[in-house]
Amino acid sequence: MRRVIKFLILIVCTSILMELSSHWGASVMALPPKEDLPEEILRTEIITTARSPVDGQPLTAGEYALLQAQLQKVPPPKLDPRIRDQVFQIRLRKTLLQLFPFLDI
Repeated sequence: MRRVIKFLILIVCTSILMELSSHWGASVMALPPKEDLPEEILRTEIITTARSPVDGQPLTAGEYALLQAQLQKVPPPKLDPRIRDQVFQIRLRKTLLQLFPFLDI
């Protein structure tokens, strides 16, 4: 009989602790921090600064547009044909090893 009473007390205490612990974090997680701006306000904000895709330096909107125009005019540098061939062979080897794992290429 004592074991049953101890077991019931243990169950009641555990359920009370579980109920209390589940409500402790609920009030904190319900609302965002006060300094957090709503998404509706952020969507209407006009962005006047940007970062350079080349070196990450901060730019104004005009400098960013000028840099984008320059990057579109200048073609990207071409790879050496030997390096391009080596990259192709590495990709081919990786694909073949995925298809045929028993090969030791």
